[in-house]
Amino acid sequence: MKAVICTKYGSPEVLQIQEVEKPIPKNNQILIKIVATAVNSGDVRVRSLDVNGFLKVIMRLVLGISKPRKPILGTVFSGVVETVGDIVSKFKVGDKVFGMTGFNFGTYAEYIAINQDSNVLEMPHNATFDDAVSLIFGGQTAIYFLEKAKIVEMSNPKILIIGATGSVGTGAIQIARHHNADITVVCSSEGFELVKSLGVYNVILYDKVDFTKQTNKFDIIFDAVGKTNKQECKHLLKEKGEYKSVDGSGYASETLKQLQLLKKLFEKGKFKAVIDKVFPMDKIVEAHRYVDTGRKKGNVVLRISK
Repeated sequence: MKAVICTKYGSPEVLQIQEVEKPIPKNNQILIKIVATAVNSGDVRVRSLDVNGFLKVIMRLVLGISKPRKPILGTVFSGVVETVGDIVSKFKVGDKVFGMTGFNFGTYAEYIAINQDSNVLEMPHNATFDDAVSLIFGGQTAIYFLEKAKIVEMSNPKILIIGATGSVGTGAIQIARHHNADITVVCSSEGFELVKSLGVYNVILYDKVDFTKQTNKFDIIFDAVGKTNKQECKHLLKEKGEYKSVDGSGYASETLKQLQLLKKLFEKGKFKAVIDKVFPMDKIVEAHRYVDTGRKKGNVVLRISK
């Protein structure tokens, strides 16, 4: 099968399409023919080893010294079950599924074998493969951090989302709306129409004003891009307010419960798939270059097969 191999850490050019052995599912695994994956901020951070100081040493120890020891990157997928293991009971051949592999990676490939009990579900019945794969990374990350900020315990919380137009930011807007939050977002003028299309009208354009100078206070501040710190935002928090950031507030672990929520919300029309661009598999370098710019809006899909 064809797969994108990360040959070493570095620029997008380190990614190469190679022929590798097609996985054979074990008794409790399903073999999925991947139709779509996505290029997320986490993927480019791993590829480029984009961390500072001692964290770079830790990342090398975790991921691999000179190159990823799991060279097929990618953490999200949508596709079709091609074969099932002998004891698989949750899925059958032909099921359309979507899910996330986390630090197991492996989705930049034509096939993947995963445990039936892992983070995988049947796709929303009204989703395309591109839609389904675009729900996962941003949606699950948003759910994780907003729940860490205790949004579930709050009634109509006031929330400030910084960096609202990426995959995590657009996911956070929609999860916050699910919790009946009063939402204010920070984005560029270029992103105004996108956040408005997601039902947000309290918008601070960072290319026109300094959002830290406002007088409103919030129950939750969520930095979806990791460009701020708590010290520079704490005057915007209410007395018991919570500040969370994708950079510095821990790793967003994924769960089946999160995926089930995203599926339910999409099926009810309460969560949109926000797709910026779709690249074919053989344009993987161009896809990573685009995400490296930091200007993507929502999700960048990588189409593996038709």
